Amino acid sequence: MRIAFCSSEMVPFVKTGGLGDVSGSLPLALDRLGIEIVIFLPRYKQIDYEVHQLVKVDEHVSMAILNKKIKVYLIEQDEYFSRDGLYGDIHGDYKDNLERFQFFSLGVLETIKKLNVHVDIIHCHDWQTALIPVYLKEKYAEDAFFKNTKTILTVHNLSFQGIFPRDKREHLGLREELFSLGAAFEFYGMINLLKAGMIYSDKVSTVSKQYAKEIETEEYGCGLDGVVRSLKGGVEGIINGVDYKDWHPETDGLITKKYAQADFEEGKLLNKRYLQESLGLEPSDAPLFGVVTRLSHQKGIDLILTATQALVDEDFQLVIQGIGNKEYDQRLKKYAQDRSRKVAFLPNFDEKMAHRIYAGADFFLMPSSFEPCGLSQMISLRYGTVPIVFRTGGLIETVIPFDLDVIHGDGFAFTEYTPEAFAKVIKKAIGVFHNKSTFKGLIANAFKADFRWDKSALQYQRMYRCLLSDCQGV
Repeated sequence: MRIAFCSSEMVPFVKTGGLGDVSGSLPLALDRLGIEIVIFLPRYKQIDYEVHQLVKVDEHVSMAILNKKIKVYLIEQDEYFSRDGLYGDIHGDYKDNLERFQFFSLGVLETIKKLNVHVDIIHCHDWQTALIPVYLKEKYAEDAFFKNTKTILTVHNLSFQGIFPRDKREHLGLREELFSLGAAFEFYGMINLLKAGMIYSDKVSTVSKQYAKEIETEEYGCGLDGVVRSLKGGVEGIINGVDYKDWHPETDGLITKKYAQADFEEGKLLNKRYLQESLGLEPSDAPLFGVVTRLSHQKGIDLILTATQALVDEDFQLVIQGIGNKEYDQRLKKYAQDRSRKVAFLPNFDEKMAHRIYAGADFFLMPSSFEPCGLSQMISLRYGTVPIVFRTGGLIETVIPFDLDVIHGDGFAFTEYTPEAFAKVIKKAIGVFHNKSTFKGLIANAFKADFRWDKSALQYQRMYRCLLSDCQGV
């Protein structure tokens, strides 16, 4: 079985978020299962020829080798990809993103054919690659080379859809009927690439079973719930994994003191003290809450600000690292300035500091209003840092609410999306923190959580086999 893995970002080459982590880890896990993988990625300016030992294949294609055996083909076009940002700049998304990722999508198919790389399945990710299933069935429908090639489109976040003005339709070179009312691309007078990709793919998946159910509803469907409900075979939900080579307190060279479950008390305390000192916080024994996030409404920044300010009588500390929305940035800066001995805000993303927050915090706040999968809660569990989450999407599948009576569960969760409900669960967590024996049992439970990519890769393998054998479900 040979899979072509197509993504707009991928570790270790380039990354803006979780998609880059997933695209960098899943192929390696699939390779360990004996699945032959070939990867396609745009060659952005950030991907250095010497650093990644790229080799020119032709005018628009270069190649790298990942893990000593996986070929990574990078589609090149300076006009589109030699820019400071992947998708946009300080002024917003690039106006020609449709043209940029259309070039990439066609480049993938042309490269596969030109290099005679026969693949069983082309696995696409998000709207940036959603044109591949469309072109395969529209432009290459009669091409014998792709006769048996199937496509899968994985939706990592349905709120990002690749929506463009209708007057760009001519650039796509497709039948006019596809843009008419109710057709594949039409979306309230605009062009929707993700919608078309979902309709044309042989299989659609997303990153948790719960999110697969949620996007069938009007509340979470982002205008595509009808399309989701109409898909033959539905949407397959497979939870993401975490690369424990990068995220593991026993081997993490970025944290102050390495530790394991057997000696976590000393290790976490030393990491906490260093975090407090380096950020100018009081060296307090109060619970320390950590946040590593994108500053957006989805990530619950409003809830964090409102709920923690409402708990002024509680003794706790808060560290937030994140970039994004300018309004949230300003509000968090003021919040930290007003409470400089209790609150620290880091308006950037620094990999080393992120690791130190995961290791040094007692709790990790993640009140996302929706979360297709989420990685932060799984990383925090690996470090024995107890997550506090809203019950939605992948957070439901990965965090077990703590039961005080039987010391069962590995985190805290609230079900009503209000500052009051969030403040209440934070207060409950603080109460458990001060019961040292109970809190120690809770941390021990957190360490037991296992979200290795190998487990998720097995589910992808079953989905691939099912698609090729035309079975129902996995």
